[in-house]
Amino acid sequence: MTEPKTTNNTLGQLLAHVRLELRQAEIDGAELDARLLVQHFTGASLTDFVIRSDAVVAPDVTEQVLGAMQRRLAGEPVHRIIGEREFYGLSFKLNADTLEPRPDTEALIGLVLPFLEQRSSEKGFVDLLDMGTGTGAIAITLLHEIKTVRGVAVDIAEGALQAARINAKLAGVSSRLAVLKSDWFGAVRGKYDLIVSNPPYIPAKTVLELDKEVKDYDPRRALDGGEDGLNFYRALAKHSGAYLHDNGIVAVEIGAGQADDTEAIFAQYSFRLTSVAEDLAGHKRALSFQR
Repeated sequence: MTEPKTTNNTLGQLLAHVRLELRQAEIDGAELDARLLVQHFTGASLTDFVIRSDAVVAPDVTEQVLGAMQRRLAGEPVHRIIGEREFYGLSFKLNADTLEPRPDTEALIGLVLPFLEQRSSEKGFVDLLDMGTGTGAIAITLLHEIKTVRGVAVDIAEGALQAARINAKLAGVSSRLAVLKSDWFGAVRGKYDLIVSNPPYIPAKTVLELDKEVKDYDPRRALDGGEDGLNFYRALAKHSGAYLHDNGIVAVEIGAGQADDTEAIFAQYSFRLTSVAEDLAGHKRALSFQR
C-alpha cells in the first residue's frame, strides 16, 4: 500500500492506513495497536475518531505516526513505542530496564489487598517491600489503593528506579514510597508487613524461545529466573523471614505450572501457603506465604 501524503491527511484516513498496514503484516491486535499509535501521537480521543474523523493531521504528526507504525511492523511492542502502559487504572511509564505491567499481575494485587486492608485496620500504617519493582507497578498500585500503606521499592537497574520514581509521582504516592537500589536484599533494612514480588521466573533456556516482542525488547535479567526459573523464589524464601514483622506475609507472582515447586521451596524455610489467586486463563498466578 502506498504511504499516505504527509500533508492533508485526516484523522480517519491516517487511522485506516495504519490499521490496514498492521493487518496486512498479520500483527496480532492490529485494530487496537493502530488506534493506540494514532491516539498517542495525535492526542485524539475515542470520540474524535467518530465526530472529528475529517480533522486534518499536521504533517509532522503524520510523520511521527508513520514512523511509529514502521517500528511496530518491525516487531517492537506498541506500548514500548508509546512509552507507557495502563495497569489497574493507572498509567506507567516504561523504559529499557522495565517490563511492561501486564494484566496477569492484577491477580497479585487482588491477592494482597485484603491482607493490607485488614493489617491497616489493626495497626494503622502498613509497610511493604517490593522486590524487583521495575516500573513500580505493584507497589504504586497498592499505595494508590490504600492510603495507609508505605513502601520501599527495590531494584538493581537504575533505569527501573528512575521509572518507579516518575510513576510514583504521577500516581501521587511519592511521599509514601522510597526507591532503593539493591542487589536483592543486599541494601534492605528494617521489617515489613508484606514482602511482594513479581520476580524473573522464566527458565533460562526458554527465554531464547520467547516471542520476538518479548525476547528482543524486554530486559533479559527481568525474565531469566535461572535454569529452572525458580532462583528468585529460593532467594525470597531464604531471606524474607529476617525482614518480616510477626504475622507478615510474602506474596509472589509465579509462572504457569510453578505453584507446587514454589510452595515446596517456601516450605523448606518454614513458610506455609496461605492463599492463591488465579489469572484470567485459570492458571495459579499469585501465592502468599506466612511463617
